[in-house]
Amino acid sequence: PSGALTTLYNFCSRSSCTDASNPNGGLIQAIDGNLYGTTVYGGADNLGTVFKITPSGTFTTLHSFTDSPDGANPVAGLVQATNGNLYGTTEWGGLYGDGVVFEITPAGALTTLYSFCALSNCTDGNNPNSGLMQATDGNLYGVTVGGGDYGWNAGIVFRITMGGTMTKLYNFCSLPNCADGNSPYVTLTQGTDGNLYGATAIGGEGDCGPYPGCGTIFTITLSGTLTTLFTFDRIDGGHPFTGLLQDTNGNFYGTTTNGGADRTCSWNGIGCGTVYSLSMGLGPFVETQTTSGKVGAPVKILGTNLTGATGVTFNGTPATFTVNPAGTAISTAVPSGATTGTVQVVTPGGTLSSNVPFRVRQ
Repeated sequence: PSGALTTLYNFCSRSSCTDASNPNGGLIQAIDGNLYGTTVYGGADNLGTVFKITPSGTFTTLHSFTDSPDGANPVAGLVQATNGNLYGTTEWGGLYGDGVVFEITPAGALTTLYSFCALSNCTDGNNPNSGLMQATDGNLYGVTVGGGDYGWNAGIVFRITMGGTMTKLYNFCSLPNCADGNSPYVTLTQGTDGNLYGATAIGGEGDCGPYPGCGTIFTITLSGTLTTLFTFDRIDGGHPFTGLLQDTNGNFYGTTTNGGADRTCSWNGIGCGTVYSLSMGLGPFVETQTTSGKVGAPVKILGTNLTGATGVTFNGTPATFTVNPAGTAISTAVPSGATTGTVQVVTPGGTLSSNVPFRVRQ
């Protein structure tokens, strides 16, 4: 936090980059305490890898992609599902050359769950460029940059079970002139209302100069009903390539690559990006770091206005705790007798619940 940086590993340390090279997606910390990620290139066939690295810097290449059937060039990071395995996407490769969804165990055993472009004209989507998220129903959700019923650059929202059954939920460009947006590049976020939130990089009804729309923000139910919430118009931003984060105050936050009111920093006349907030009227909540642990494991609880909290429970089991001076975080530990479920914090303003269940591991 004070800014002292330590390089843990230099990619391409091995001959011909057989270890890995060019990490584009972020890291995740799995429940075993190690960090996991992907690289776009490198590995045995220079088609990308999945890797593990300990917090102290011990690096292991878990899988080298080979194009077919396991995919090639994973651009996004991974997500760990409740079964303990990791899930991700590759932009290319697979049985039809247009990307896959894969599962990999922490030990490195990889299974290809779905190869995109299995249907004529890629109506099932193609080229997933972002990661997956696991919703509260246990299924994985994601988007593809292209494909679907309305063309190569349209894109879809999809659901896939951990067993590999894929369902297309929405076709972008369903409205005239792609008023609903197209080409989503972002990993979806599930809000505390249970719906998914995301953004499209282009499309929408806003003016974006030489480009076909500045992009949109959307929400979609788990059953597939999509609502366009906002259309960017250059002044408030343009071309969102990152997902939305829901703050513990209930609001969503995000960034756009281009756009903004300041034209002194200009990229093709449409600005150099913005940070935005989106209010959906959702109330505050608490978020645990991490989302799983054994009895006795330390847990941080993030929140807003936690000063004066009088109680913390793990699925109804009380825990001892302390609140930091700023009232933004609670330090606690998984109490004896706790079971998997919602973490709740009793504050002077009311009881706040965790946005996802906390998993108590044996």
